[in-house]
Amino acid sequence: MDVMNLIVTGQVQGVGFRWFTERQARRIGVVGWVRNLRDGSVEIWAEGSERNLEALKETVSRGPSGSYVRSVESRPARATGRYYDFSITF
Repeated sequence: MDVMNLIVTGQVQGVGFRWFTERQARRIGVVGWVRNLRDGSVEIWAEGSERNLEALKETVSRGPSGSYVRSVESRPARATGRYYDFSITF
């Protein structure tokens, strides 16, 4: 299992971005979570196959209608294997 920890910046809060990410992650087949950060960005922790993680990254790079994604930064991380679903956290 691979992991991807992403920080998404732009107009990504107040536009349904977390809901969109949760729905897409479940559709693609990755587990983990998504949350808003105080600085206005969104953090995503996703675990799954490399192919599925890349598909999620590509999808969130576009975002839902009404959003504007300025950047998607990937941070180094290690898979935990403790997630069984994808959810919105606070």
